[in-house]
Amino acid sequence: MEEQLQRLPAEQLFQKELDALIAAEKDPVPTGWRMSPRSVRTYICGGKVGSMEITPKYIGHERLVEIAIATLVTDRALLLIGEPGTAKSWLSEHLTAAINGDSTKVIQGTAGTTEEQIRYSWNYAMLIANGPSREAMLKSPVFHAMETGTIARLEEISRCASEVQDALISILSEKRISVPELNMEVPAKKGFSVIATANTRDKGVNEMSAALKRRFNIVVLPAPADLESEMEIVRTRVAQLSAGLDLNASLPETEVVEKVCTIFRELRSGETCDRSQKVKPTSGVLSTAEAISLLCNSMSLAGSFGNGRISDEDLAAGLLGAVIKDEEKDNVAWKEYLENVMKKRGSRWSGLYKACRGLL
Repeated sequence: MEEQLQRLPAEQLFQKELDALIAAEKDPVPTGWRMSPRSVRTYICGGKVGSMEITPKYIGHERLVEIAIATLVTDRALLLIGEPGTAKSWLSEHLTAAINGDSTKVIQGTAGTTEEQIRYSWNYAMLIANGPSREAMLKSPVFHAMETGTIARLEEISRCASEVQDALISILSEKRISVPELNMEVPAKKGFSVIATANTRDKGVNEMSAALKRRFNIVVLPAPADLESEMEIVRTRVAQLSAGLDLNASLPETEVVEKVCTIFRELRSGETCDRSQKVKPTSGVLSTAEAISLLCNSMSLAGSFGNGRISDEDLAAGLLGAVIKDEEKDNVAWKEYLENVMKKRGSRWSGLYKACRGLL
C-alpha cells in the first residue's frame, strides 16, 4: 500500500533510522519525546548509530539545528525564518518526525486560514441536532497536539491574517485552550509545542505582532553559503525525491548540478560567482528548492522522451520555466545573462547556451 502513495511522511520514509536511534538511546529523553536531543541532532545532521549510517536531512549550520532542538525542550515555541527554499518546512517536518514520530499535525497558512483552523470548529449537523458536545467538536492539529503532548506545525504563518495569528497568543502563553461552548478548558500535556515557519519574502504581508513574536524563539535559516554547499544539498534531495518517482533516468551528473546552481546563484545575487561581472537579477527567488525541482523535471524529460541522461535541451526547458516568471522583465534579464555571461564561458557551456537561445 505504501508503494502507491505519492509522498510518505518523514517518519515512515526514514523509519529504520528512527528505530535504530531509539533502540541505541543512552541519554535522557524529555517527557513526550521518543529520543534524546542528541539523537534528534544525529537524525537531522547525520552520523552513525551502530552499523547504520544516518543520512543528513539538513545540510547547513549544525548549531542552528541544536538551537532549534533546545528550544523545543523548553516551553517556548519555535519559529523558523528564511528565504524560500532554505528548508524551513523540511527541517520542521523532520524535527517532529524524530521527536514525536508524527509530522502530520500540520496547518498550512494561507489568506483563507481561519481562527477555527487554529483552535477548533464544529460538526454543524451534530451541533444543531444535539447541541454543543465533545463528539460534535472538530479539533485542530494544535488542539490534538495539546491533548497528546506533541508538536504541531504551522506553515507560512505570515500568510495568515493578523487576527488568526493572534489566536496563538493565549495558547502559547497559557498552554491551554478555552472552549466556552462546553464551559471547559483543555490544558496542554508536557511535550506540547508549535513549530511555525515564515518566509522573509512575505514580510509585510501580515506582519506578526510583537506579542506573538515574544512567544517564539526565532531561528533564521540562511541560504547555502557557497556553491559547493548548495550543490551538495541539491544532489542529496534530487536523489531522495527521484527514488520515489518513476523517472526512468539517471541522476544528474556533477557538471549538470554545478551549472544549474551557478546560474541560480548568479541571477539571485546579481553578480557572477567570481564577482567579476554584474548580472541583472530576475523577479523570481530561484531558490535551492527550485533547483531541485528543475533537475527532477529534467530527469523526467530525459527518461520519458530522451535516452535517460539529462541533455542540454532538457535542462534548457526547465531553466526557461524557472527563470522567466515575469515575462517582460525576466525575458530581458535572461537574454542579457545568456549573451553576456553564458556565451562567454566557452565550450563547456556552449551546448546549454545554444539550447537556451533556441527556446527564446
